[in-house]
Amino acid sequence: MRYRIRFLVFLGVLLVGLADAGAAGFSSNSSQAGEAVHFKPEQIIAFAKKVENRLAEKGARVAILARMGRPVAELPAGMHFTHVAFAVYSEITTHDGRKVPGYAIYNLYQKNDQPDISELVMDFPVDFFAGVAELEAGIIIPSAELQKRLLGVIGSPTYRALHDPHYSVIANPYTLGRQNCTEFVLDVLQAAIYQTNDIHLIKASEQAYFVAQPVDVNPLKLMMGSLFSAEVSTSDQPGPPVTATFEKIGEYLAKYDVGSMILTVVP
Repeated sequence: MRYRIRFLVFLGVLLVGLADAGAAGFSSNSSQAGEAVHFKPEQIIAFAKKVENRLAEKGARVAILARMGRPVAELPAGMHFTHVAFAVYSEITTHDGRKVPGYAIYNLYQKNDQPDISELVMDFPVDFFAGVAELEAGIIIPSAELQKRLLGVIGSPTYRALHDPHYSVIANPYTLGRQNCTEFVLDVLQAAIYQTNDIHLIKASEQAYFVAQPVDVNPLKLMMGSLFSAEVSTSDQPGPPVTATFEKIGEYLAKYDVGSMILTVVP
């Protein structure tokens, strides 16, 4: 598999206590190759198909999909899912050349050999859920109008233009310089809502209307983590650290996108 989940790693003695504080895995979103497999392949396949069926039942052309890379007990308060991406209804070419309908997943992943650098990758639901800690999916289905606009953005140069490859697991959605999967999804949403590719306008709208999740971590441990772990940076955090999460994106669309819905899928 192409991807494996990376998590916040603080070295030495600081590992103890930081995990207890729940700081690991803020929005982990890289590939899972090499991670322990918690479920049998047939379980992953069946769950991925159930998620696809649920999306199809709701008539979703594009949705926001989230997975659990870590058990919820290990995550900070207010955070449940660790990776967020777009699921786009597509015509998919199989290995034997057949074309079948299904959902392609548009992700921002960390590079395996450079955890502070990300890339945009398309994979499929079975890949997306491989290696998860829990078989649970979060789904946000935007309104029909916003779905239409999102498809336009995802299929345009704006989608890649909004990607900042400088990765931080706790990227601040209000500032530039660092980005994680949830901030990228939020930026694409804003581009669709405001029909713009102007990143400064996008950031201004996020500051005005989006409520970020505070990162509740001891400042000393956070500082030491940023010194020793490439995927942790506070360079884009001018004040108390905040980040975007699936939950906060759901709250944002529930407030401002009439007709959107939030679903949870379990086996």
